[in-house]
Amino acid sequence: MKRLFKPQYIALFFFGILFLSACSKDDYYEDGGLAKAEFDGSIIQYLETKPVLFDTIVEIIKLAGLEKDFQEKEFTFFAPADPDIKGLVRNQLNPTLFSNGLDTIKTLADVDGEIWRKYLLRHMFNGKNKLADYPQIDVDLLSTYPGQNYISLEGSVCNIGVVFNDIVQMNGSTVVSRLKYKGYRQLQLSYIQNESNPTAFLSYPVSTSDIQPKNGVIHVLDYTKAYFGLDILSMDFISDVVQSKR
Repeated sequence: MKRLFKPQYIALFFFGILFLSACSKDDYYEDGGLAKAEFDGSIIQYLETKPVLFDTIVEIIKLAGLEKDFQEKEFTFFAPADPDIKGLVRNQLNPTLFSNGLDTIKTLADVDGEIWRKYLLRHMFNGKNKLADYPQIDVDLLSTYPGQNYISLEGSVCNIGVVFNDIVQMNGSTVVSRLKYKGYRQLQLSYIQNESNPTAFLSYPVSTSDIQPKNGVIHVLDYTKAYFGLDILSMDFISDVVQSKR
């Protein structure tokens, strides 16, 4: 009798099932979850192991006088990445300084350490909170899924919540079916500019969540969409640097 399935195909089939089963739980969260979540060291030690993403951030932490906090204090850090900082300095801060007849930034130390400190603290929150510790947010249905407001260590109010994405089946450009809130879950940090209007906020998605050093939790902001200091409209970080140079 002719075989319907060759042995090697059967082996590949079962290997594929095992692989998908192993990945399915972690893939539920965007970008990542396949890296080991726990890290045997402090927050700053973790950042130092990822120089491509965080060598600039580590330098800023030291300039801000926050190195001891990142070694010992317990907090949740919504970490900006190096491309966010470098792009801000190159594309916005230096052109603004130049147009005002002020010296441009050549090294990170050219920015006052207190300014770095202020805006780093805006990304830091008391306690150790993972994605599962935050409530759901739906910006189109805030009355039901509002996320939750938190005060950063700098004193600003931010909304933090988890976006429950939909599973959408497409046929070309046509939506065939939609399973509401059944897709991947993504953490989102939103900066509230005006506390009297708390639902008007600037939202920034997290690309990798739940990294767990010994003294806290790190959620890495998506650097293609994030803005250091979080207030992209008023650009208060740039304003502070300009004022410090006058």
